[in-house]
Amino acid sequence: MKRQRDTRQRRLVLEAVRARRDHPTADQLYLDVRQREETVSRGTVYRNLKLLSETGVIARIPMESADRFDLREEPHDHLHCSGCGAVCDIPFPYQAERDQALAKATGYQIDRHHTVYEGLCPACQSKMKKGEKE
Repeated sequence: MKRQRDTRQRRLVLEAVRARRDHPTADQLYLDVRQREETVSRGTVYRNLKLLSETGVIARIPMESADRFDLREEPHDHLHCSGCGAVCDIPFPYQAERDQALAKATGYQIDRHHTVYEGLCPACQSKMKKGEKE
């Protein structure tokens, strides 16, 4: 792959990812970048997110509704709240042995896996319980 030059727009996108800890969508990052530089287009943000994730600078988390982006590029899994849409890191270590076991069982070369657990976060559970009591 040819070396990509470091552009101001790419730095702005990377800074936007670094400034957040909530696994933002591309649209959320676009809005953040636009606050700093209103001439940056949506396409520029999307292209730079793609490049940054393909080169391993950031991680792309495939989600059903919209991909999310994460500054932590080392392998790790996530929790996704089906109520409010929040995404957070799982506080347990990545299980590389799952990759090895699956490779052995199937003959695939497994590079890594993405696991997303879905359910209700504590805040959404609390809201539901309050709604049941009323």
